Amino acid sequence: MTTAAPQVQPYTRQEMMAIAAGREIRDGELAIFGVGLSMLAGYFAQAHHAPNVRAMTEGGVYGATPIGGLPWGIECNRISANAVSFTSALDALGCMVASGRCDVGLIGAAQVDKFGNVNTTGIWGHEIGDRYTPPKTRLTGAGGANDIASGAKRFVIMVGHERKRFVDKVDYISSPGYLEGGDSRARYGFVGGGPSAIVTTLGILRPHPQTKEFELSGWFAFASIDEIRASTGWDLKIAADAQVLPAPTAAELIALRRVDETGMLRKSAAQ
Repeated sequence: MTTAAPQVQPYTRQEMMAIAAGREIRDGELAIFGVGLSMLAGYFAQAHHAPNVRAMTEGGVYGATPIGGLPWGIECNRISANAVSFTSALDALGCMVASGRCDVGLIGAAQVDKFGNVNTTGIWGHEIGDRYTPPKTRLTGAGGANDIASGAKRFVIMVGHERKRFVDKVDYISSPGYLEGGDSRARYGFVGGGPSAIVTTLGILRPHPQTKEFELSGWFAFASIDEIRASTGWDLKIAADAQVLPAPTAAELIALRRVDETGMLRKSAAQ
């Protein structure tokens, strides 16, 4: 008698990205989450494999778990109702992150370049130069992402994999990655260690140990190297050990959807 192999449950690209980002978080770490997808990824990790993660938001909400779905913001009632403590952004960013105590942060991006620099300020479409001019499109700004990128021991960037987002050089550095690459970040004396991964809707990029240029580390089963390269605005290198990444397990999807009660990540069908 043979047993049928379990079928993989349908999942969306956004769910895959949230799970892949959550896998980057280790149990027991002090972690800070931004708004939106990064919160879902962080609290998924807590619900699945990192029950002892010490979670906080940029607004100073510490030790909470979401109630009733994705919080609308960093101090939303869904995230503050059962918090261990409720302090302020000054405590979270100015004390815990800036001092180098925070192990890992999750942030989003409008633009990201090959050295992991993030732009969430505006889109100019050209070099700004010495004289500032207003952007063609003004974005939401860095919020606490600059603090996380500057002070956390490492941080993970989450962004949809589109050519307009993955650029050779960002229009403006809202949150620093490895700047010009190599040892340039170290020369500026940042407390934090820099971005450890860029998790996208197609795969994961990681920095080369010496050049700090981000390379393709792995891709999701529904994606391909050709698609990822076509969606990247620089000549993307492929790491020697790059491979297809594991699909979500049934347990991972259950944990994620328990956090994502309102189904935000299931708006589009899996591809």
